[in-house]
Amino acid sequence: MSVTSPRRSARERLLDAADELFYAEGVHTVGIDRVIEHAGVAKASLYSTFGSKDELVRAYLQRRHEERRDRITRSLDRFDDPRDRLLGVFDSLADTARQTGFRGCAFYNASAERHPSSVVQEEADATRAWTRSLFTDLARKAGARDPEALAAQLMILYDGSTAGARLDRGAGAPELARAMASALLDAAL
Repeated sequence: MSVTSPRRSARERLLDAADELFYAEGVHTVGIDRVIEHAGVAKASLYSTFGSKDELVRAYLQRRHEERRDRITRSLDRFDDPRDRLLGVFDSLADTARQTGFRGCAFYNASAERHPSSVVQEEADATRAWTRSLFTDLARKAGARDPEALAAQLMILYDGSTAGARLDRGAGAPELARAMASALLDAAL
């Protein structure tokens, strides 16, 4: 169903348009008029639904976080072994990096454009906290002596491999990060 399909609510159409435009071009670069035009809604719909561009950006990033969380969770469901589950986070990232249109981390991209105290930073902090918590929980279940320290190391690998996947336009960086994560996990047990 297209972004402008009348069967979709104005909220869905605005979020779909924002997702497409913000991810491809940037939250700062894309003006509200482009989002409204792309969504095929009236300007009043944006303001009655979200109140401001900042709140549309917040909703876009929250949706991105939910999609990331759900994608990783579904990916990890195929593993029973705690070690495989932990390394599976990098498999999920590699799968994402292989997709057409992959442009890296939406949170990093948006954070690079905005003031640190903005809604972008708030949402980036929330998604990073979730990812760090996931790594900590998985490290604990895998038997790491210091799950928090291992999680901090894995966060650096995850961040770096996300940037590498974007710059290299492929899954090589997440695949290499998985191998590095395996070595870190072995050392942490």
